[in-house]
Amino acid sequence: MSTPFVGPSNSAFSSLSELASAVRARRVSAVEVTREYLARASVLDPSLGCFLRLLPAHALAQAEQVDARVAQGENLPLAGVPVAHKDALCTRGIETTCASKILQGFVPPYDATVVERLTQAGAVLFGKLNMDEFAMGSSNENSAYFPCKNPWDLDRVPGGSSGGSAAAVAADLVPLTLGSDTGGSIRQPASFCGVTGLKPTYGRVSRYGLVAFASSLDQVGPFARSAEDAALALSVIGGHDPHDATSLTAGLPEELARLQPLSSLAGLRIGLPREYFQAGLDPQIEAAVHAAAKALVAEGATLVDVTLPHTQHAVAVYYILATAEASSNLARFDGVRYGRRRQPTLAELSGGQSALFEMYCRTRSEGFGAEVKRRILLGTYVLRSGYYDAYYRRAGQVRALLRDDFARAFSVCDVLLTPTSPALPFRFGERSTDPLAMYLSDVYTLSCSLAGLPGVSIPCGFATPADSQRPLPIGLQLIGPALREAQILALAATYQRLTDWHVRRPALAV
Repeated sequence: MSTPFVGPSNSAFSSLSELASAVRARRVSAVEVTREYLARASVLDPSLGCFLRLLPAHALAQAEQVDARVAQGENLPLAGVPVAHKDALCTRGIETTCASKILQGFVPPYDATVVERLTQAGAVLFGKLNMDEFAMGSSNENSAYFPCKNPWDLDRVPGGSSGGSAAAVAADLVPLTLGSDTGGSIRQPASFCGVTGLKPTYGRVSRYGLVAFASSLDQVGPFARSAEDAALALSVIGGHDPHDATSLTAGLPEELARLQPLSSLAGLRIGLPREYFQAGLDPQIEAAVHAAAKALVAEGATLVDVTLPHTQHAVAVYYILATAEASSNLARFDGVRYGRRRQPTLAELSGGQSALFEMYCRTRSEGFGAEVKRRILLGTYVLRSGYYDAYYRRAGQVRALLRDDFARAFSVCDVLLTPTSPALPFRFGERSTDPLAMYLSDVYTLSCSLAGLPGVSIPCGFATPADSQRPLPIGLQLIGPALREAQILALAATYQRLTDWHVRRPALAV
């Protein structure tokens, strides 16, 4: 049986920089690029469900503005590049719902900082992308509207929570999207959809305008076809933002905007954490990751055995800390200030409760989905008087131990190489009734998030699941020390120079 992927896309431009350069040189107009991509999206997206809102009129209007700015001599780094955003990012004048019923009708009066920076750089906004409700999930099955599908196999999930962002790039609906990563929500769907997904160092990219899930973990990052494209996007969206109190003041490396593969890997020490290659890892994924490591060794790198001994606690620590923060952050969605409001009828008022109390209860009961309610309840429980020290405080202490594990590992290696996910993309419904199995989908990405480190997932092969004849993508994760995005992206670009996994397309996208 023939494999369900083909070679590079028929697009005339192989990278974001090539596309933007052509628009700046006026060899093609932003309007022409926009029309071509809109035509693809209008044909392909109805079967994929990547977009919650596709905005043709808005995109064409922005493209016309980009062409006018280019004609006036502006040097726009992303001139005419189509982009779409996870629906957790606020967009001025455009409904932002976090794929939740409770935010139906909410139209922000401002743009998120990353949205504003992309617009200033000449990118053209195509719309808002599907996601797990309030970024809570690993499959995109928790969207309150409809699930997004994996372009490689429409019967399988694209990963989550940024599933729409990953699938849109995989299907070439747009060449660049933004997602958010709390415990793996960029890297895991990037792995499932066979694209490049970057989670920057915590604080490297502004969270202003990102609807909060877990404030000490959330981070905005790009999805793109290649490491070079992801680096260019980071050079635009990254940097200090006075609107975000957690924004780092450290400047961005100049090489991000013109990232190149490394000429040699001699002297580079790549750590293989033994805890990431144990029981529970699909043998086909393990083989592909080891093959990738071998390819880098052939270029001069040295493999180092390292240990991250507290990895076994990462899932428990994450779901205590993240749900505690979520219960606090989501308390603001009560039907009073914005979004959906469910007023009780006279018949529903009972037991002496006030109309205001009943409005709170009914708005939140009907507005939030099952997974969001589960996490709010868990987070509220661990923050209760008498439980705070036993759960939340102790989880924070173990988080510090996880950071120490990484610090010791990076004292003997320069970068860590791991699988992104222990399993291939699974079928819809396969894990939806087992929350623990779903949570374990992020077992290899959680520690990186808890430590606030940068991580990137890139394609490193394909494997065929036992219940199918269709090969599915495998993701390779590279983790670096804080603020070393340029280092891990340059290594990713080097690997992508040696292989063609990242340029393969699902048959649907041809």
